Amino acid sequence: MRLDYLNIKSSMIIVPIRDGDNIDRALKKFKRKFEKTGVIRELRARQAYIKPSERRREEIKRAIYIQKLQQKEE
Repeated sequence: MRLDYLNIKSSMIIVPIRDGDNIDRALKKFKRKFEKTGVIRELRARQAYIKPSERRREEIKRAIYIQKLQQKEE
């Protein structure tokens, strides 16, 4: 797939590594930054078309669920 097709900025993720840093820690930082970009989430969402009405319904369900969780905390 082409990056311009997905409307993804073609910027690189940079993880600075200092002398003596563990490579596992750097990999963990990279994975966290990559997750925040949302690329994988967007690719999975584009695999199947979701009607706008269904998308809205899911957003409303999610909002209701979050609101109930917040009310339980209070």
